[in-house]
Amino acid sequence: MTDSDLTDDLFLILPDGSDTAPDRPTLSFRRSPTVLLTFASNRFTRAAARDYQARFGLGAMDWRMLVMLTREPGSTVSHAARTIGIDKAAVSRSLQRLEQAGLALPRVEGADDRRKSWHLTDAGRDLHERILAHALARQKKLLKGFSEAEIRTLTGYLTRLLENIDGAFDDGPAGTKDQ
Repeated sequence: MTDSDLTDDLFLILPDGSDTAPDRPTLSFRRSPTVLLTFASNRFTRAAARDYQARFGLGAMDWRMLVMLTREPGSTVSHAARTIGIDKAAVSRSLQRLEQAGLALPRVEGADDRRKSWHLTDAGRDLHERILAHALARQKKLLKGFSEAEIRTLTGYLTRLLENIDGAFDDGPAGTKDQ
């Protein structure tokens, strides 16, 4: 099946005259994968932010940057923003918070003071280790009831979706491609 074989009805809820139906066709909250993914992402991020703030004194974005700098030490703001899919301003704010907390340090690259690579300090690496254990335990709770094969399949689907996102939104201004 190709994307052109997918019918809109697969993703829509239609008016049916009932009190709970919409007055016109719209996205279903239960059958639209993009809606479900958005809802799951929003809930997860909100819950994780509260949890990380209460337990470790930092937000979900700061945890993402700890992971990023552990995974790819020396990342720049631009590289981290592209990798994580967050705007550069949010990455910069997070790195400034991590620097103020003594968890990360910039290194100037070349003659341009604005071009910096970022690295975790010993304290940043230690905090990453503490949070990682907590994040792994929470991830196991979130995936309760999934087999290893299902987790691999889900991961594959999400990877494919991420790859498709780049092609779905690089069409230029809205309305310039097939509608």
